[in-house]
Amino acid sequence: MSAQARSDEGVMDTLQVHGFMSQALVITDENNFFGPSSEGGGSYKFTEIGANASLRPHEDVLLAAQVLSRRAGGDGSDASPKLDYGLIDYQMLSNQKRTFGIQVGRFKNPFGFYNQTRDVAFTRPSILLPQSIYFDRTRSLGLAGDGVSLYHEERLSNGVIRTQVGFGQAQAGDDLRRTLRLDNVPGSLDPKQSAIGQVRYEHDGGRIVAALSAAQAKAKFDSNTPLQSDITFRFRPVILSLQYNEELWSLTGEFALRPTELGGIDNPWVNDITGESWYLQYTRRFLDDWQWLIRYDSLTSNRDDRSGKQIEEFTNGMVPSYSQFADDITLGLQWTPHPRVMLAGEYHHVDGTGWLPVEDNPDPSETRRRWNMFLFQLSLRF
Repeated sequence: MSAQARSDEGVMDTLQVHGFMSQALVITDENNFFGPSSEGGGSYKFTEIGANASLRPHEDVLLAAQVLSRRAGGDGSDASPKLDYGLIDYQMLSNQKRTFGIQVGRFKNPFGFYNQTRDVAFTRPSILLPQSIYFDRTRSLGLAGDGVSLYHEERLSNGVIRTQVGFGQAQAGDDLRRTLRLDNVPGSLDPKQSAIGQVRYEHDGGRIVAALSAAQAKAKFDSNTPLQSDITFRFRPVILSLQYNEELWSLTGEFALRPTELGGIDNPWVNDITGESWYLQYTRRFLDDWQWLIRYDSLTSNRDDRSGKQIEEFTNGMVPSYSQFADDITLGLQWTPHPRVMLAGEYHHVDGTGWLPVEDNPDPSETRRRWNMFLFQLSLRF
């Protein structure tokens, strides 16, 4: 066998291919979430299917990509496979003390604790992540970026500091367009140059984890009608994340400020506002393959109008006050009978509709302030 053949065979030995699939049932007593969940027997329109592969052609170079098909309500058109991430990772420096590298392509944004792995159910503490921070109704904006990402890891005597900074274009999908109420307006919504960064510290083998994330995501809507001016969008969230881990339990909390600016719209309630998000979560592991969770999750769309009463008066009731906040109490249970199989169920009692998907609830006046939701999910991986 030639040296070249042996080299090629060695490269193929580094090839890894994995996949996952999740199917959920969503049942609500009021309002809709991921399909007609308040009708009949609920909604099965929450499906995630993905496959990823990685290859290391050189000890300092990694090629990795993942394709994702995700349906979350709607008519199924959103379920067409899309590139979730695809990148070339080059480690310019790697030794016992530190690592420094660069990623080029589509990279997952380092946003809070869960954003980079949020599509794989096995990495989530619950079926739904805290919606005050990890929005599903505008997930495309914070999910990934196309550009360049630099990362650095410094290994200390009793901890690790990880830093990542990314520059490029954010994603501006149909979910953002619907949330901005531009889905029926002729024109195009295009992402602009954005940036994101995170500093994360893990102490004592991960017993204590702290992170600070900040981003600036920008987009522009170019209108094709004289009745609608062009609109600029800028989102500048900052997230503080803290976690304490013991052998059988974990306590996690995250707090975010979410300044949002819209240009081209003469409306003081959307031009320049700052939202606030936070949650506190306790998870307990027992019997080797079981875990239960309790969480309080709070969303405020505008810190200057926490109750939403001012915007309700301004719009003559067209925008309900309770659409500007959401307080969610969650109870969850996970069972992993096999490393490749997970069954999960959870209950949400929600006061407010601040994170309800617009696609599932096009008329805010038909929603209800207080509502309950049950979710059941089967997840597989290979």
